[in-house]
Amino acid sequence: MIDVCLLGTGGMMPLQYRWLTSLMVRYNGHSVLIDCGEGTQIAMRKKGWSPNPIDVICFTHFHADHISGLPGMLLNMGNADRVDPVTLIGPKGLGRVVNSLRVIAPELPFEVNCVEISEPEEVFDLPVLEGLHIKAFKVNHNVPCYGYSLSLDRAGRFDAERAKTMNIPLKLWSRLQKGETITQDGVTYTPDMVLGEARKGLKLTYTTDTRPCESIVRNATGSDLFICEGMYGEPDTEEKAKAHKHMTFYEAAELAKEAGVPELWLTHYSPSLNYPEQYKDKVREVFANTIVAKDGRSVELKFEEEEA
Repeated sequence: MIDVCLLGTGGMMPLQYRWLTSLMVRYNGHSVLIDCGEGTQIAMRKKGWSPNPIDVICFTHFHADHISGLPGMLLNMGNADRVDPVTLIGPKGLGRVVNSLRVIAPELPFEVNCVEISEPEEVFDLPVLEGLHIKAFKVNHNVPCYGYSLSLDRAGRFDAERAKTMNIPLKLWSRLQKGETITQDGVTYTPDMVLGEARKGLKLTYTTDTRPCESIVRNATGSDLFICEGMYGEPDTEEKAKAHKHMTFYEAAELAKEAGVPELWLTHYSPSLNYPEQYKDKVREVFANTIVAKDGRSVELKFEEEEA
């Protein structure tokens, strides 16, 4: 199971009723934060979630509404007596940007490790996340910008009868079930000896500050949830979206339809868009299962067996 919360849904600047776009994902006692603009701490406190379990912070790009809240967030985590290291992932130049921001947060009780994305698409498998994979993929904004997919694999079902038939010691079963290869008394036991075919895992894709592009569709395909910017909901705003390298509600909905996702959440609304939900019926004509998300929208993504 993965807990997902869209902490804020605003673009450019926080408003009294809408914090800046930020996503928090929790899995097995660990958390991943994507983007950290001004006010993200307040949005997190309003949700009732703690910053202390955040092990990874991913940045889509270096515009202020996506990263200016970082120094305060790090200080907050330090004040909560965190000592475990924190990994930051983002476009090239991340180290320079973070070091500049940390002029006002120079002393922390934990290590901050910056990992810069070096390829158009790159996968990060961090041991601390215990199997939750992070994939960054380049999108089309007016500065280097990346979307992210977070995925959790699901091993095949353990076959106890098969393990008995093969005389595999009982004490090795749980380790094999976790994917470990074991050699004992000169015999090597591998997970495939006792596991069936891999089952459907979980996948979440998040992208913002971009024009529609092929990389979004390809990476969103197979996702259980697709979260995508919809900067403009008003009719006849496509030229404005093109000029500023953003998207309309309807362009995001077309991407969701092309990727075949079960559900789309819109986010990153223009500050001039006071009531984005007034366009929900129109955008649902393009993609029926579109949610015009509000701050704090949450879901628990569950494996198919858990849902049953």
